[in-house]
Amino acid sequence: VLICRVGEENPLRVYAGHMDEVNAVKWDPSGTLLASCSDDYTAKVWNVASEQAEPMYDFKDHKAEIYTLKWSPTGPGSMNPQKQKMLATASFDGSVRLWNVQDGTCIRVFSRHRDSVYSVAFSPSGDYLASGSLAGQLYIWNVLEGVHVKSFKGKGDIFEVAWNVEESR
Repeated sequence: VLICRVGEENPLRVYAGHMDEVNAVKWDPSGTLLASCSDDYTAKVWNVASEQAEPMYDFKDHKAEIYTLKWSPTGPGSMNPQKQKMLATASFDGSVRLWNVQDGTCIRVFSRHRDSVYSVAFSPSGDYLASGSLAGQLYIWNVLEGVHVKSFKGKGDIFEVAWNVEESR
């Protein structure tokens, strides 16, 4: 994982640790944490405010490739600073996991999908999480209670999900 600046020849930082292709990288709302996920079944959180080259967290609980990840719109630097910051990971093992980035623990495992999960998105409040997978499965989860609240069945595979500002669509 490289952090680069436009106009500069060399990367500002190089983070090594994944053993296979890196599928996604995302900044947290504060701009101090960078998360990455890989075909090596892991997700890593890097603290860019630190000089440490090792990941702050190395999440290894998925049983297959992790295709994407998203930060919650919560915690420092977000519109919801009083709420806990979380990271969601979506895997080809059919599960979505929520991680506590204060202590590195898995908060929740959402395992209703029967196929590879390609997309996750937090609602603007951070209270809900949408997940989409192959075979047109889309689920809405209550993050705090850890329960499934709504299902949608599409006619094709779902590769991206998103929320509107009002959380109504």
